Amino acid sequence: MEPDRRAQWLRGVLDLCVLGTLARGESYGYQLAQALDAAGLGPIQGGTLYPVLLRLQRAGLIAARWRGGEAGPARKYYRITGSGVTTLRQAATDWSGFADRVTAILSTGGVG
Repeated sequence: MEPDRRAQWLRGVLDLCVLGTLARGESYGYQLAQALDAAGLGPIQGGTLYPVLLRLQRAGLIAARWRGGEAGPARKYYRITGSGVTTLRQAATDWSGFADRVTAILSTGGVG
């Protein structure tokens, strides 16, 4: 996939992917980036991820707290809030419908 296209797509869905990943459990930033990479989104740089986390926190969709590390410095852990779960559920429905329409357009064009 072209890097520019991937970056544009990622910019549109990274908030939702972060919420979806946090719905599986609390995580700190580096761990979250690793999970997103393992899920197939590719490497997510801190300069991309941390502004998303801050925006979601300010919107009340996630909460953060510092927790001491056993073998190192304290880490900031993020968890999804009730409002975040509600937003994620609605967004998942919206995304599914949108993706279906895009797939239909692409397959109509002889691609799929």
